[in-house]
Amino acid sequence: MRQGSFKVLSKILCLILMAGMAAFSAFGDEFTNDYEAIVLETFDGNTAHEWTVGSKTYQYDFSWKLDASKFASKIDDEQFPKLAYANSFPQALFGTNREGKDLKSIGVWGKFDRRGYNWVDLYPVSGEGDDEKAFEIPIPGRISYLDMWVWGANLNYYIEAYFRDYQGVVHNIYVGNIGFTGWKNMRARIPTSIRQSKRVLPRLEGLTFIKFRIWTTPLERVENFYVYFDQFKVLTDTFESFYDGDELADPDRVQEIWASADGGSGRSN
Repeated sequence: MRQGSFKVLSKILCLILMAGMAAFSAFGDEFTNDYEAIVLETFDGNTAHEWTVGSKTYQYDFSWKLDASKFASKIDDEQFPKLAYANSFPQALFGTNREGKDLKSIGVWGKFDRRGYNWVDLYPVSGEGDDEKAFEIPIPGRISYLDMWVWGANLNYYIEAYFRDYQGVVHNIYVGNIGFTGWKNMRARIPTSIRQSKRVLPRLEGLTFIKFRIWTTPLERVENFYVYFDQFKVLTDTFESFYDGDELADPDRVQEIWASADGGSGRSN
């Protein structure tokens, strides 16, 4: 190889290396492995929810509702699907001794008039009465996996989980088929193609959880079925880089600063 060609090749390799280092610097927090398992919902019937990540505590009030596709059955005054809390839980998770344990799971009772790709949505809501509205659960950090327990009746149905990213795009994640009997732990990986950070500050832009969806399949019966959920948690990377002035990129701190600003004029009376 000629000396001139070697110098050109060396420069190209250096540029590629520098570009790679710049990209890693810009999105470096995505390549850490400081993971925490956070239980978002125990399904014990409580509306108050709280979890702590590092030094920050998150508090939200929400409950759960159901929605269904158009062939959901209506029998006299009974409208399906129905929602209830059951005094039952996975023994593999909590043991067999029920004494002194106020543990529950949430149950879905469904009926459809026709077979097909029918669906039932289980989603969080906030408020009551006329003020009730759908609520999306903010996920701390960068979620890698969702994990939950599901009770199945060996029906050929499957479950999806829906998340929204910071650009407003909704992503449906296949959790798995529930053609099994009894309680089973189910886990789904969140694809790395779903962006959970950006180049500019603040870098972290976590996902929000929208809902679970139960799908029936065309060859499976749908006239009467039950599905139960328990212990919904996420495995999430909570690492954040520290730098001089990092508090000025904290959304809560930013809101506090600018809420007290005098119309943005920078002048005080």
